Formats: sequence, structure tokens, C-alpha cells
Amino acid sequence: MMNTKFSSCRGVSFELKPSPGSPFALQANDHYPPQPPPDAPSAGRWVWLPQSFSRGSSRIFPTVFGRSPSRASSHFCDVDDEDADDETVVIGADEEMVVAKVAVAVDDAPGKKASAPATAKPAPSARSRLGVILLDQGLFTVYKRLFVLCVALNAVGLALAATGHFPYARVHAAVFAMGNILALTLCRSEAVLRVVFWFAVALFGRPWVPIVVKTGVTAILQSLGGVHSGCGVSSLAWLVYALVQAVQHRDVTPREVVDVASVILGLLALSCMAAFPLVRHLHHNVFERTHRFAGWSALALLWVFVVLSAGYNTATASYDRLTGSVLVKCQELWLAATITFFTFLPWFTVRRVPVTVTARSNHASVITFQGGVKGGLLGRISRSPLSEWHAFGIVSDNEETHAMLAGAVGDFTRALISDPPTRLWVRGVHFPGLPYLLNMYRRATMVATGSGICVFMSFLMQPGPAELSLVWVAKGIEANYGDEMKAAACSSERLRGRVIVHDTAVMGRPNVAALTVDAARRWGSEVVVVTSNPEGSRDVVRGCKKAGIPAFGPIWDS
Repeated sequence: MMNTKFSSCRGVSFELKPSPGSPFALQANDHYPPQPPPDAPSAGRWVWLPQSFSRGSSRIFPTVFGRSPSRASSHFCDVDDEDADDETVVIGADEEMVVAKVAVAVDDAPGKKASAPATAKPAPSARSRLGVILLDQGLFTVYKRLFVLCVALNAVGLALAATGHFPYARVHAAVFAMGNILALTLCRSEAVLRVVFWFAVALFGRPWVPIVVKTGVTAILQSLGGVHSGCGVSSLAWLVYALVQAVQHRDVTPREVVDVASVILGLLALSCMAAFPLVRHLHHNVFERTHRFAGWSALALLWVFVVLSAGYNTATASYDRLTGSVLVKCQELWLAATITFFTFLPWFTVRRVPVTVTARSNHASVITFQGGVKGGLLGRISRSPLSEWHAFGIVSDNEETHAMLAGAVGDFTRALISDPPTRLWVRGVHFPGLPYLLNMYRRATMVATGSGICVFMSFLMQPGPAELSLVWVAKGIEANYGDEMKAAACSSERLRGRVIVHDTAVMGRPNVAALTVDAARRWGSEVVVVTSNPEGSRDVVRGCKKAGIPAFGPIWDS
């Protein structure tokens, strides 16, 4: 049987290849005039896109509840398993993000033509996922440079203080420790990040701003985790120095202050050890809970430390200076107050809201919330807010509802299917992710593998300043994502035909990096943003940079 061709997506033609697993597959081709796509039956399809995108409603809801026709064992497999034919798509920028395991294929031979459906299993990765995350992203990434810069600046200050060339720091080492704690807190504040990202887009998203400036700002904002971790390590160094100073002057330093400072140091050291990449990667829940409760305990003791330090009178060896007027003049108190405010600011917005959870299969669920959300933002949800939070990309037309796609890869996400909740805890302040910075550019290419497309869907549904194009590589697009998802990508007003959709179940494994470079050049993109697994993101970013195209993807601790 010969392959036939048809056109859709306003000038983007697609090649039709017969497959028992999918009625048709999509691949972009610019050489055919636009024609309407053939009608496909929608009975039994599961719709989670806002209907305003296709039928005039602004709701996100399932039309039919049924099982996916795809193989139950074909998706969401462990990438480290020798039998796995799927990979992992990170749908957030941080390792805390829940990941959706989806089928994705990357051919190792650049420029190789897509073949018929591949039946051979891919070779297992020679490097562990942790190795890819930590090493393959490069030894001199912006993240690591920011980390080194923060540590180096603090090291210089410590050296000057220790040698007597910085008298203020020698006397007020605790102030510098608290200053670092404040900086790392701001780097993780959703409200602060929302303002910073908005300001960056407003300031640098102008046509006359050079691309090198825009990409530099994007790289820094993506890598603020380097500042967070660098300041965390530096705060430990300053606390150690402050304790050494206190022990050397034990005759004028009360024992209570030394004891409290020692406990704070221990709690911060525990928090830093829990954040070590190996621990964080293998035992994420341990990291999250340790980081949270050790940090809160240290913050409570910090107030005790500040009050005791400010109220102690060395002349009388008593706490007779513990008055309001003395405390108000204490700079450590104001630093402690600022740290406390930004630490608990996200918790002021925590609410328990009604949700609708629908599952197309036992591999993924869609959580629907009331209220629209701007494109490029992510949200955190939880069943037990003091225990753990999970971040997801948001799909919304910014009108009545928004949704999150959760792959069943952990206890929390699997429970969404087996025991769907009617209410969930949410943080009211949605925080910006890397895709938010697409608004800074005039022309950009979005690259998604599998359900990573959900991070970009809001951009397809909302107007914006950037001229966007899309490369989407996934397995069993119709079977696993539905006709509506495909139609949404193809009929988006913002894309205007600049779409490449590659179904690996029908067309084989493409070289995603080469596909991306070709698309970015064809459409004159200033930047490429990819949402894929660590290996996939690494390959696309490297391929684009080798071709001279700025590219960004999720990193370990953005």
C-alpha cells in the first residue's frame, strides 16, 4: 500500500502512513497547499483541552471516560530499565517537579531519515540519569558559575575579616550569615520570582534589546538555583566563623548564645546535606521534609539568637538590655524579620480548593481547577501541605479554568488515579518557569517530547508578543493524547502553521536535535526552549548551540 499525503495546520502538510497502532501520523512539510484535515471519529475520545479552543466553551473537562487503546505496559516505563522503550519528560524546571514518563525516541545518527515503526528496543543509557543531570550538562554551566561566584565573594569577605582587613565583618559575622540566608530565601520565593520574571520580560523583551542580552538574562534566571545553593554553603562558612569568634571571646559571650548558634549551624548543615544531589535524586521526599523542617527550626532559633545577642550586656554579664528600643536598632532583628516574611509568604496564599480529577488510563490524570492562569506559569499542589508539594505545568486559556497533567510515576500521582481527591491544597501564587521567558523574544521555537507539550499549551491558547513555532515528538499521539490535542497544536492562531508533529509509533525515532535545528533555521527563531528528559534536553541544547542557535532546557536545580 502506498503512502498518501494530506495537508492541515494552515499550510503544514503531513504524511499519512498506515499503522495498526494509530490511524495516521503527522510530519511537517511546507510544499503543499493548505487543505482541511480528514474527519476523524471522536467517539470515545477524552478531551482535556478547553473547548473554546475548538468548540466555543472555556471549560476543561472529559467528554468520555474510557481506557486508552495504547498498550498498558508501553508507557511510563523506567528509563533505566533494559526493557524500557520510553523516556521521561520533565514537565517542570526543578527536580521537585513531578515527571511524566512518556514515549520519546531520539535517533543517535544525525540526519537519519525517519523509518518505519521501530520494533527493536533502544540500548540502555551508558550513563545514569544522575550522571546526565550533574555531568553532561557541563562543568561550566551558568548554574555552576553563579554557585562559584557566590562562594568566591563570600570567601574573599571571610579572608579579609579573618586577616583584620574587614573589621565590620569580623564583628558582625552573623549579619553576613543572615544576609546569605535572606538571599537564598528570595531565590525560592514564588512571589519574588514572579516579580523578577515579569520585570525581566518588561525590560528586556523589547525589539531593540540585543539577543545576547536576552539569552544572558534567560540563562541567569534559569540558574538562580546556583545562587540559592551558593548562599547556603556560604552561610555555613560565616556561621562557623562567628562561632569561632564567640569561642575565642567566651569571656564576653554568653554560653546560651554559643549553644543556640551551634544548633542553628547543625540544622543548616543537615539541610545542606539533604540537598546534596545524590540524596535529593534518590530520596526526594527525605530532602524536601528535611529541608523544610530543619529550615523552620533554624529560623525559630535564629530569633532566639537575635534576642539573646541584642539583650546581653557584657558589662553586667546579664540580659538587662533586653528592651524594645534596643531590639529595634538591631540590624540582625530586621534581617530575621525579612527572612521570616519571605519564608512564610507562600503559606499565606495556601488554600484548599475543589478539583476535578479525571484519568484516561492508569498512566496519567488531569486535574482541573477553577480560574484562568497566564501562560508560562507553574503551580504547586498537595494533599498534605506540611509533608510535600508537587509542581506541574499549567494548561489554561486564561479564562475560566486551568488544568495540570500528572503522570503516574510516584505515590502521589498514582493516588490521583486510584483515589482521586475532590479537594487539594494549592499555593495561590503561581510561579514562572523557563517557558515564561518566551515572552522576551520576537521569534522562538518550542520543543516538547511526550506530555511535555502541556507546558507550552497555554501559549498556544493565549495571545502573546512572541511569534512561536512548535516541534512535538511523541508516541501514539492520537491514542495517548487524543484528536483534540493534535488539533489544538495544528490550529493555534499563534503558530500559524509553524508546526512539526512527529509520531514515533508510526514514523520511527527521529533525531530531535537535528529536527529542532532545521525548524529553528526555517522559521528564523531567536531562541529554542525544550521540555524533555535530561538526556533529550541535553542533546537538543547541544545541537542548537553547535549550530549557533541559543537554546535552553530544564536543569537540575533551576
